[in-house]
Amino acid sequence: MTQRMGFEVEFLDGVGAARAEGAFRQVYAEVFAEPPYSETEEDAAATFRRFRSQTRKEGFRAALARAEGGEAVGMAYGYPLGPRTGWWDRLTEPVPEEMRREDGCRTFGLMELAVRAGWRGRGVARRLHGTLLGGLDAERVLLNVHPEGKAALAAYRSWGYRKIGEARPWAGADLHDVLLLDLAH
Repeated sequence: MTQRMGFEVEFLDGVGAARAEGAFRQVYAEVFAEPPYSETEEDAAATFRRFRSQTRKEGFRAALARAEGGEAVGMAYGYPLGPRTGWWDRLTEPVPEEMRREDGCRTFGLMELAVRAGWRGRGVARRLHGTLLGGLDAERVLLNVHPEGKAALAAYRSWGYRKIGEARPWAGADLHDVLLLDLAH
């Protein structure tokens, strides 16, 4: 019987996440190079140009999972959506105005959650998600997920997310499912 290595998940604010950018980038580049995402090194570089400004947003928070030896094995991050967010404008079908209303506190935008292939099925994603949202003072969480990311979709659904529409998160992107999690307080 082989012994499975353990992992730890650390909560980080924007300053801490910026310091650990290399670890976030490593996980992102590896995971999102896989189908159905098939992102290139150029795509990852663009994501991490945005990451630098995102870490400075008020309310930014992140979670980083590391193996016992310190190797990054998973990551998650996001921030509250501001009143002028463009997130709702990318939906293919409009939603009611009340759903679109943002005030900088109401909705937490989960930008990324990823776990390296060798670490999937060990509860890493669940721990990252729980750490990221722990103590969060928001009514709900919003995210986009590629519909062919079956494992991710299954995890989000098991955690209580529901589909509220579809969107193209950026120009030229595949159509993504938009999921919402209502947080009980």
